[in-house]
Amino acid sequence: MGSQSRPYGGPRREGGPGGGGKRQFSRRRKVCRFCADKIDHIDYKDVRLLGQFIPERGKILPMRTSGTCAPHQRRLMRAIKRARNIAFLPFTADI
Repeated sequence: MGSQSRPYGGPRREGGPGGGGKRQFSRRRKVCRFCADKIDHIDYKDVRLLGQFIPERGKILPMRTSGTCAPHQRRLMRAIKRARNIAFLPFTADI
């Protein structure tokens, strides 16, 4: 199998330096901030809270980056979109 050519490139790598090693550390599991603080309602007028989930580019952070759970991520997205609609938050970053 190692000598057969693959459709998208050269022969398969058999091993060697730089790959396949065990992880030396495990990442700490992110905890939903809203679940930890027992916040049920995410207010679209709370610009300081919503701004923590929007980087400089103006995009909404995904769940894997922000650590929010699925129900709170949906509420957060809804609140950010409402705040953008009434000009509490910018749609894009200032250039």
